[in-house]
Amino acid sequence: MGAVTADLQIAKPITLKCGLTLPNRLVKAAMVEAMGSGDNLPNEKITALYKRWAEGGWGMVLTGNVQVDALYLGSPQDIAMDAAIPEATIIEAFSAYAQAAKGSANTPAVVQLNHPGRQSPLGAGRRGFLDKSLAPSAIDLKLGNGMVAWLLTKLVFGTPRAMTATEIETVIEQFARGARISAEAGFAGVEIHAAHGYLLAQFLSASSNQRTDAYGGSPEARAKIVVDIVHAIRRATADHKNFCVGIKLNSVDHQSAADLRDCIAQLKLITDAGVDFVEVSGGTYEDPQMMLGTKPVEEKKSDRTKVREAFFLEFARAIRSEFPNVHLMVTGGFRSRLGMEAAVASGDCETVGLGRPAVLNPSLPHNIVFNPEISDADATLYARKVEIPWIAKKLGMIGLGAGAVTKWYTSQMNEDVKQVVAN
Repeated sequence: MGAVTADLQIAKPITLKCGLTLPNRLVKAAMVEAMGSGDNLPNEKITALYKRWAEGGWGMVLTGNVQVDALYLGSPQDIAMDAAIPEATIIEAFSAYAQAAKGSANTPAVVQLNHPGRQSPLGAGRRGFLDKSLAPSAIDLKLGNGMVAWLLTKLVFGTPRAMTATEIETVIEQFARGARISAEAGFAGVEIHAAHGYLLAQFLSASSNQRTDAYGGSPEARAKIVVDIVHAIRRATADHKNFCVGIKLNSVDHQSAADLRDCIAQLKLITDAGVDFVEVSGGTYEDPQMMLGTKPVEEKKSDRTKVREAFFLEFARAIRSEFPNVHLMVTGGFRSRLGMEAAVASGDCETVGLGRPAVLNPSLPHNIVFNPEISDADATLYARKVEIPWIAKKLGMIGLGAGAVTKWYTSQMNEDVKQVVAN
């Protein structure tokens, strides 16, 4: 690394509260890989994919979401931890995954743990085809307006059923088991996925959680399942030194002040429970701005602020003002060395997450960001803009249309590793 790039804040190492040290501030963000096979365990395709990122110069590599319950998947190709498979077999597969993601550089590799909740399509997972998905409350997704949108929502997702208290306890145990298996397999930590409209995000939101028991009714009660999961993970991984626990949350900077107050109240409980970093992201099937690459509507900004490219920095600033000591990672929209440096140097966040550019250039930290031969003006990152199908626009179903964006990038990842695996 040259003298100029070595002086960048994004090039400097940072140690998380748990003791895990990241060599720099660039994180390969979680992306849907769609590489799972019949048993939904990590396989040679996904290890080939992650070997590319392991040697790319990243400060940390996050996996795509790993489902904690094989009964409920976001897609049939998800990676999952199936309770019906012997645990020794699962650990063996995830150990190969961890080794691939760490590589010879021993890059910190973190598993993103998830449960899709009501965003589990019919036929995705080992549950019966007519079995309903799970949710805090029996509230349908809303993928768009009109009869066609309503009908397709029913056909694709159906109506979820409200979870019992026992089922909530089971999910908490599943996240803890997933973290323990990840630790035993050699991963440096886990990230709890509580964003993008998945199960834990559904619990946090008043619009999807209308429970009146201990897990609903107030912002704090809606956060109880997440707090319980953090505590359960800490107990399950207590023997693994420096094991990292992070969480991914939705941005609410484009919503109301009341939403922000609720989020702050919830985040206070979650951070007190013991997380090492908070990733700020955004978008759901109902409001897919993250997947589409569109920005929240914001007021006119100064030239200095315009340099800060991320979608969710305004939200991160609001969180920073309330939680000055929380490690913040912001994912979404960064496309230049200067933009990332401005975000970190200003203190708005500690680390930067990169998803789509990382797919198209797995070694972009080495090749571009920390390459002293590339000027600031030329140190830009590319992400292909994928057009939403006209029919999705016509029907007002942008949520399903956003799937076209995800599909293009997952196809790119699969094509990239096909030849490697074949050889």
